[in-house]
Amino acid sequence: MMSETILELRNVAKVFEMGGEAPVTALSGISLAIEDGDFVAILGRSGSGKSTLLSILGCLDLPTSGEVLVRGQDVSSMSENELALVRNREIGFVFQSFHLLPHYNAVLNVEMPLLYAGRLEPQKRAAEILERVGLGERLWHFPHQMSGGQRQRVAIARALANNPHLLLADEPTGNLDSRTGQDILTLFHELNATGATVVIVTHDHQVAAVARRVISLADGSVASDRRSMSPGGFQ
Repeated sequence: MMSETILELRNVAKVFEMGGEAPVTALSGISLAIEDGDFVAILGRSGSGKSTLLSILGCLDLPTSGEVLVRGQDVSSMSENELALVRNREIGFVFQSFHLLPHYNAVLNVEMPLLYAGRLEPQKRAAEILERVGLGERLWHFPHQMSGGQRQRVAIARALANNPHLLLADEPTGNLDSRTGQDILTLFHELNATGATVVIVTHDHQVAAVARRVISLADGSVASDRRSMSPGGFQ
């Protein structure tokens, strides 16, 4: 049985105008598809275009040319409100710096996307997903009362709140020590094993090794796209 394509890029380019200076091409001719159940790492050095690619994959930005299709629908002609709905329903974001609201406890932080989506019983759902990521005893703690790893777990719970089809993580271990970072990568692996589609953007080859597919970027283009039958199987 073939997997469903969740997100597809067709010959995508992104050019930034620099106000009188020469324009900068961040992405050039990117074509790729993310399938349901994929565990993908997008690997590249600083300046390779991976952050720009993440923004386009997450419908935070639109390409200069080319097509971005979410479940077969081209998003380039959508209004900002329509794009916001796509992001809220289809995509969960995990950021390197967590981006938690400091004056809200864990449950309230996770509730925010649920409230925006008009979900019933948001507090119950928030508590359930926090328990799923191992924070059942930290529901009412505030970010300043948690470790970096716990804050990242809150951020992952928030990303999972609306059952998104795609989970995008931007350098999710970048602000964590190596042991805590490994715990977070293990959590991503567990989430993928239970059905989540995961895309991690990283510059770290060891982080990328947890994925079953690694897309390497260089100078705004795909340098390689490799698959392995199991995480850590890349040479």
